[in-house]
Amino acid sequence: MLNNEKLQAYIDGLFADRNDLFSEMENYASEHDVPIMELAGIETMLQLLRIHRSKRILEVGTAIGYSALRMAAALPEAEIVTIERDIERIQTAKEFIERSGKAEQIILIEGDALEVEEDVRRHGPFDAIFIDAAKGQYKKFFELYAKYLTAEGMVVTDNVLFKGLVAEEEIESKRTRNLVKKIAEFNQWLMSHSEYDSVILPVGDGIAISKKKR
Repeated sequence: MLNNEKLQAYIDGLFADRNDLFSEMENYASEHDVPIMELAGIETMLQLLRIHRSKRILEVGTAIGYSALRMAAALPEAEIVTIERDIERIQTAKEFIERSGKAEQIILIEGDALEVEEDVRRHGPFDAIFIDAAKGQYKKFFELYAKYLTAEGMVVTDNVLFKGLVAEEEIESKRTRNLVKKIAEFNQWLMSHSEYDSVILPVGDGIAISKKKR
């Protein structure tokens, strides 16, 4: 059986080449240690959004604007509302968004996602919510914004497997151990939620897909 790295490299090699701006953003993220979605993860999410035909998307965690721009490119009729609190990343995201020609599709809300609910609410309801910010706050983000989903809405949450560490019993770093514990608790809470059907896909760094129950 192929090992996971070889198999992932094979799958990644099948994806179409990104345009020059996206490649530049990927290189920037790598050089400046900015977390962006892994390739298989974001391609999976984009396909889900295409199938879902999402028209209005809320993103919690803009970073440098990579995933917002990927969503805008994949769904040219969609509007993306995205939240970021880091001043330096906000400026970088604005520059990339301006260069992309997709500025009319993207609304960037500046501030802590736990403090800008009123700003976000004015742009709802949302067909999809993408959570990719502070991992220790995932449950709070979900509870705060899921109420602004449409009846057929879904939530995509990234990094729920956290490099596979959620399955490890012994983690040396106390800080990492505490973060992994919070992610594992979120996963357990999400998978047993009475109002959502959820599944965790082992692609990228692990993505959870949650759909409102009928």
